[in-house]
Amino acid sequence: MNAADRNLLRELARRKLELANHPENIARRQGWLELHSRDGRPGRPMILAEAGAIWDENKPFRPELRCQDEWARGVERGLREQIWRFEELGDDWVVEPWQNLQWKVSISPDFGVAPVVHHIDDPGHLTARSWDPPLQNLAADFHKLRHRTFAVDREDTRQEQTRLEEVFGDLLPVRCRGGYWWTFGLTIQAIDLIGLQNLMIFMYDDPEGLHRLLGFLRDDHLALARWVEQEGLLSLNQENDYIGSGGIGYTRDLPAPGRAADAPVTLKDTWLLLESQETVGVGPDLYREFIFPYHRELAEKAGLVYYGCCEPLHTRWEVVREVPNLRACSVAPLCNQEIMAEALGGDYIFSRKPNPTLISTGTFAEDGIRHDLRETLALTRKHGCRTELIMKDVHTLNNEPHRLRRWITRAREEITRAGW
Repeated sequence: MNAADRNLLRELARRKLELANHPENIARRQGWLELHSRDGRPGRPMILAEAGAIWDENKPFRPELRCQDEWARGVERGLREQIWRFEELGDDWVVEPWQNLQWKVSISPDFGVAPVVHHIDDPGHLTARSWDPPLQNLAADFHKLRHRTFAVDREDTRQEQTRLEEVFGDLLPVRCRGGYWWTFGLTIQAIDLIGLQNLMIFMYDDPEGLHRLLGFLRDDHLALARWVEQEGLLSLNQENDYIGSGGIGYTRDLPAPGRAADAPVTLKDTWLLLESQETVGVGPDLYREFIFPYHRELAEKAGLVYYGCCEPLHTRWEVVREVPNLRACSVAPLCNQEIMAEALGGDYIFSRKPNPTLISTGTFAEDGIRHDLRETLALTRKHGCRTELIMKDVHTLNNEPHRLRRWITRAREEITRAGW
């Protein structure tokens, strides 16, 4: 790395450190801790907005990278994105005064068999897919399944850490911190292996085989968790850590009570995401019979559970409420907010995901946005909910990147209007 690149990265690191100590940033961190912890009353609803999945040519975050070295450009982009999010986007994302990297872990790509995936050829756009599942008959094909294998490159990780410390060591502490999975929901892998239609049909035609498959996937996920624990690779995720369905992990209730500061991290010290979007087409009784038993076993091993993503939970809340260590629930666009607000009350986090079409279609739906926010805020205030508003799954802003900031501004206005 040349001196100019190094100096630029250090300049950005100094700005990051300034933002980390900014009063507004400190207030945001406190707001998240109050929202996600059981000790004390939560303050105002917190706001997040995702920009990373937008496919428009004119994106909200368009950095002009100045570093020459390829590695330095990657670090530069990450720093600039954090600064942009604080200075320009203006949601409640928190800047922390350190530089993170993750252990270089590799996980085998499949379970011994893999689907054949078909995509529409339309470069630059998010398109549909179909796939040919490799398991058509569970009794005949189950022997083809293999558990995944895992490996860590400690030397490459240490070299990366040394390189970061040489640039930032006197400014930002460098930490190994990160996750190795998005969800432990199981059904996303199940439909890759047997197909979405068969996932539902086998509940009637081959219930024993479906239970066998979900048990296999549960065991595989637990094997991964045990491996990262035993290898000392699992990190805490109770700060500005992505914990699943759009949320971040700030809480005072993790790690597990009584854990020594230098003790290895276990699942019991962390958040875990569980969801089952793929079974949205089945009723609560079938969900309880086929999915919930495996989710319950996984949830028992976690510290806190964030449940749900895009599936409306109001149709299966009576089952979901039995999930051990449940703390947060996704309230998706098609979810009945009234039912969920009353059900969650102040006991769980009401993690609202407004419909992204409100900011994605040809016209910015100003009236619709305000109506949607007012409905959410009125219901959650009425029932004393711990509320977060997360605009996620945004894939287009109709090439008007300012829309994301406008939604955040409207959300803040409506929160004030509602009395927070």
